[in-house]
Amino acid sequence: MAVKDVKKVVLAYSGGLDTSVILRWLQATYHCEVVTFTADLGQGEELGPARQKAEMFGVKEIFMDDLRETFVHDFVFPMFRANALYEGQYLLGTSIARPLIAQRQIEIAEQTGADAVAHGATGKGNDQVRFELSYYALKPDIKIIAPWREWDLTSRTKLMEFAERNQIPIAKDKRGEAPFSVDANLLHSSSEGKILEDPAVEPDPIVYQRTVSPEDAPDKPTVIAIDFAAGDPVAIDGVRLSPAALLTRLNELGKVNGIGRLDLVENRFVGMKNRGVYETPGGTIWHIAHRGIESITLDREAAHLKDSLMPRYAELIYNGFWFSPERRMLQALIDTSQQSVSGRVRLKLYKGNATVIGRESPNSLYSQKTVTFEEDHGAYDQVDAQGFIKLNALRLRLGATAGRRGGAL
Repeated sequence: MAVKDVKKVVLAYSGGLDTSVILRWLQATYHCEVVTFTADLGQGEELGPARQKAEMFGVKEIFMDDLRETFVHDFVFPMFRANALYEGQYLLGTSIARPLIAQRQIEIAEQTGADAVAHGATGKGNDQVRFELSYYALKPDIKIIAPWREWDLTSRTKLMEFAERNQIPIAKDKRGEAPFSVDANLLHSSSEGKILEDPAVEPDPIVYQRTVSPEDAPDKPTVIAIDFAAGDPVAIDGVRLSPAALLTRLNELGKVNGIGRLDLVENRFVGMKNRGVYETPGGTIWHIAHRGIESITLDREAAHLKDSLMPRYAELIYNGFWFSPERRMLQALIDTSQQSVSGRVRLKLYKGNATVIGRESPNSLYSQKTVTFEEDHGAYDQVDAQGFIKLNALRLRLGATAGRRGGAL
């Protein structure tokens, strides 16, 4: 991209060293006006310093948005209705935050008349894909600047030297090689790189920031109840909470009970394998509870169809296709399935585990009268099973007969 082509750029700005270097680099390289956007997604950090640093660099338009409720209601809720797990384990905490950040960046670009957006994702990771697919889906003609793919600051040393030359504050613990990188929001924290790069080595305890060790969790279990309405959690122990407040409370319960740790080697969209350590305390409880209420409210074939589509849905989010037509199509199916998913689930939280111990719903499809081992008074005629079995065995019997004639398969 020619430098002269950019007049104003909206930068996703955390206030940390990397994005502060990017801010100054944009000003020096593109000679353009920079608008900073800092999102509060519940990462648990003080955001005031980000504003101060932006002002120090002469930024005139600074956006600091509290998006916690939007994040949970508009992004996490729909994803959790699907029971989405990437590669069967990862609850997609980082993946689901990127489309919201990108969406707000595009809104700010249109509001301020900016012709470009910029992000701090590296050229090796998934986030560059997630951001940029979202940008293009929302504003096809937007210009995108990805400094890590453009500049010559190819090492931590060069980054530090640039920061020192440009009077960019460097935290003392940043002068050496950082032990690992962390991304966090209200749903989870993820840690990767450096001391975590060898998948054969157990993570150092310092990696875990949102959960106590299961071994150190209380010896007495915690019992809670979560109420669901149309597939979404709405109350804990009978107390109705906003989406963000509810997830915050689940995080507190999960943290003290050591729930939600995951050490995973995953397949990145860009082609390499990556080892990450994730902590999703509240999300793990939520996921288990949601499957619990679905177990009594979803028809068997509807549930099985939904489960068969889940890996594809999760992969779309992981790869950055939140705004794609296929994700929206799957979402419509998933949301339709949730119309009857209402009721209460009771769980026992104990030393790293969340276990469903009870579930009830006005829409329950569970019939105790039918399944009982006692007298069912005609609710189910067991003789009917004979014909059912014979019909299902017909192809197996025909196949076995043909096998005897033609030899073993």
